[in-house]
Amino acid sequence: MCSCTVMNPTGGAAAGRGIGQPDPNDCLLERIVSPENVALAWKRVRANKGAPGIDGVSTDDFPEQTRPLWGEIRQSLLDGTYHPNPVKRVEIPKASGGIRPLGIPTVLDRLIQQAIEVCAYLPKY
Repeated sequence: MCSCTVMNPTGGAAAGRGIGQPDPNDCLLERIVSPENVALAWKRVRANKGAPGIDGVSTDDFPEQTRPLWGEIRQSLLDGTYHPNPVKRVEIPKASGGIRPLGIPTVLDRLIQQAIEVCAYLPKY
């Protein structure tokens, strides 16, 4: 069950739930950072590979460096205190000549972006 509280519209005590299925839109952030959703997001990020972001952490190095910190990262997402890292800016050549700017987020920020996207694919409660 979700740990979000549903406040009474009059400002009183938290409202209780009726019998039945919970609204899948309740506690969406908790669904996004759920272990199942993050695992699915990680599979997609790892499959895409991609260059390291501004922190220099590659997809190969990411699990080892981030796993010990995941509890803190998850909590900062739930608390609303997480701040994405700056995007690494590079320029790539265009086939027609000239250059095109490209932004490369860190692997962590790509994981969080994917977790938001793949949450729609998780089965509803």
